[in-house]
Amino acid sequence: MFSNGWDIWHSDCSRRATERNFVNQFRFRFIYEDPVIMRNTTRAIIAAAIVAAAPRLLLAADAPAAPAPAPPAVPALGDLLTGWGLTVSGDIAASYYHSNGYPGGGFREFDQDHDSFQLDEAGLQIGYQPKQGIGGYVDIIAGTDAQILNEAEGNDGNSVDVRQAYLQYATGPLTVIAGKFVTLAGAEVINPSQNTNFSRSLLFTQLEPLDHTGFRATYAVTDTVSVIVGVNNGWNSTDTNFGSKTGEFGATYAPNKMLSFAATGYFGKTADGVDLSLMDFVGTYNVTSALTLILNVDALQTSGDFSSHSHQNGFAAYANYGFNDNWRLSVRTEYINFVNYGHEIEGTVTVGYSPVKNFEIRGELRYDKLSDGLFDSGYAYTRAYNSYEEEDTLANNNSEFAIQGVYKFSLP
Repeated sequence: MFSNGWDIWHSDCSRRATERNFVNQFRFRFIYEDPVIMRNTTRAIIAAAIVAAAPRLLLAADAPAAPAPAPPAVPALGDLLTGWGLTVSGDIAASYYHSNGYPGGGFREFDQDHDSFQLDEAGLQIGYQPKQGIGGYVDIIAGTDAQILNEAEGNDGNSVDVRQAYLQYATGPLTVIAGKFVTLAGAEVINPSQNTNFSRSLLFTQLEPLDHTGFRATYAVTDTVSVIVGVNNGWNSTDTNFGSKTGEFGATYAPNKMLSFAATGYFGKTADGVDLSLMDFVGTYNVTSALTLILNVDALQTSGDFSSHSHQNGFAAYANYGFNDNWRLSVRTEYINFVNYGHEIEGTVTVGYSPVKNFEIRGELRYDKLSDGLFDSGYAYTRAYNSYEEEDTLANNNSEFAIQGVYKFSLP
């Protein structure tokens, strides 16, 4: 009986196994042997994989990308120049002026014409001037100022001129330069951007040199006192073929920010053998931050084989007042005495307006007058040039109007 039960159970298990094998074989053939079912099944598996991976892909797309490395910073030009120890500056000045006559070079330095637009100056200055060791400085200009300066130096009036070019050696309180450099004399300079008026003074034009070629040594005795000595080829002489040289002596004293004084002397001979000596004094008083007063005094004496003894002395007084950052006023008055002949006077009023820091527009009115004695001696302004049959029309006075634009920059 037990045997029959076992046989029945075993027979039932075999039947069920046979059925499962049949079903599995049927499923395999149904899925893998039927191409349509195979494709659909594959697509279903791929779709399920994409759905499962989609959240991860979306999160990866939303994640911010790593920032690109910043490009290296480009240093500013001023920083480069500072690192190299260089200074670079420049200026451009252009003007229009109208005179009621033809003042010429005897009365005007750079505004000699009657009615003219002119490029006064385009200048570039580059310096390497360490406090210790060897350096140098170059100052090149172009324009009418360069042409007149070139003529004053005995050349052909080239419109480009090297105003300054010198080597420099500094050690402690001593600084020595050798080459070509501007004069120490006077309150005004060749560079128009460093003056407060458009026109130059009578002292600048008639009694003072422009530049020198030679060497100059400056020794700072204290923080407030310096002494200067030098030897050069003379007034406005880049080279000479004669042995005589001109000595240069000077001293400066600046006790505080309000006051400064400078005294300079030049003693030597010209190429014509004329003995020439000049004593120059400049005093500056900064009354307030807005008001500055300046006094320039000159005494010039000439004598020699080719020149009768002459003596001129004079002064120029300046008052400069700044109303604000944009507007300023400069007034100049001067007097020159030609000993035994007469005198000459001049007054100038200049208004300056700066719409931006490095640019200024200047308007100027000027009037010059000669004494009767000086006029009668033949020292006169030309009012009009006439034909060869008629003498030129002369006058003892001259008036001028001018407008000038000045731009300047400096780095660093």
